[in-house]
Amino acid sequence: MQIDLLIQNARVLDDGPLMDIAIKDGKIAALEEGIQADAKEIIDAGGRAVIPGLVEPHMHLEKALLHRRLPPVLGTLEEAIRVTGVLKSKQERQDVMERSRQVLDMAIKNGTVAIRAHPDVDIIQGLIGVETLLELKEEYRDLLDIQIVAFPQEGICKSPGTTELMEEAMSMGADVVGGCPYNELNWEDTKRHIDIAFAMAQKHDVDIDMHADFADDASDQRFASVGYIAQKTIETGYQGRVSLGHVTSLGSLDPDELQPVIEQLKKADISIVTLPATDLYLGGRNDQKNRRRGLTPVRALHSAGVNVAYSSNNIRNAFTPFGKADMLVIGNLLAHAISYGTPAHQKAILEMGTLNAARAIGISGNYGIAVGKQADLVILDTYQVADALLDLPPRSWVIKRGKVTVVTHHTCEIHGKRCCNNHSHHIHND
Repeated sequence: MQIDLLIQNARVLDDGPLMDIAIKDGKIAALEEGIQADAKEIIDAGGRAVIPGLVEPHMHLEKALLHRRLPPVLGTLEEAIRVTGVLKSKQERQDVMERSRQVLDMAIKNGTVAIRAHPDVDIIQGLIGVETLLELKEEYRDLLDIQIVAFPQEGICKSPGTTELMEEAMSMGADVVGGCPYNELNWEDTKRHIDIAFAMAQKHDVDIDMHADFADDASDQRFASVGYIAQKTIETGYQGRVSLGHVTSLGSLDPDELQPVIEQLKKADISIVTLPATDLYLGGRNDQKNRRRGLTPVRALHSAGVNVAYSSNNIRNAFTPFGKADMLVIGNLLAHAISYGTPAHQKAILEMGTLNAARAIGISGNYGIAVGKQADLVILDTYQVADALLDLPPRSWVIKRGKVTVVTHHTCEIHGKRCCNNHSHHIHND
């Protein structure tokens, strides 16, 4: 068999033998022990763990790395929106490109193979976020896949002209219709916002991905829109095509209130993307004691069979002052926050950043470690898949569509032994 890449001695399953992975034309051609093949390139994984490439289903690139431009004082969501609004009004194309590239480079180095990006589309920033991402999508096409969401951060009804900008974004090549229904002035406008997003998505036959119910509680109905969104999803036949980010107010519901909402989400096959770095940082700000963690109820959602994923969201700005676009770091944070530490729970968290995240952005049909799937893989510098969230290991090799994009050196040339873990580079074909 003539193949492009042969990965030998890879730990695919902790309770199975070391496997070889044959890759041809960007896809996994064989997955078995002791493959004999004529390969153009061979990687000996040496027993290291291999996982599907990590997927970031919810990121804001054009607002990244703004943390020192206009530093916040209070650290609240309201302040973050205000501060970022000021900075958005001053966006310059080259600066957006450079900051976005920094984040993309971080993500690639850390094993991310696909990103769904949510650039703001509004009358403050215009379409600069979409325009730059369309260019970056092409520039980075051999390193990772980028989906672009037309995201109305400032609302739709209260911000005349936004609908037209979103339509323009879709005609330019945006992939997904976004929404921010809580950022309206009343419940009627919140519903109208949702209706407009669904109508636009149907018109262009694309998926929907909204920021929804981002609050500590559901006392204001604008932050309790999940039921309406689920109803709309079913009415329009959009099951499996809707993702919701944040959804933190669900965490405030009593179990008997939460259960019917979870059943609606499951019936509508809506994916929930929790954003722990942001939600933990901004949530519960007004609590004087026993401060809430401010997360969507991941445990209840996951145990009920709702597709739950997680993502980095923002990188170093007023919404999230930390981050380095590393999905394993975010997964480790989430595991701590929701007390998911057993082996089964850690496995679930890793799946939330891989298989579940892929499903949340609609790419699961061609994703995973199986024959016929696209060869998007990460070989970790650890020897058990189960240790991924424990070790947060260097990404020894990252493979995108069957081509090596990142190599992390393990052996120090001076000492001739494994003492340098942090020398990595990725292959960027300009």
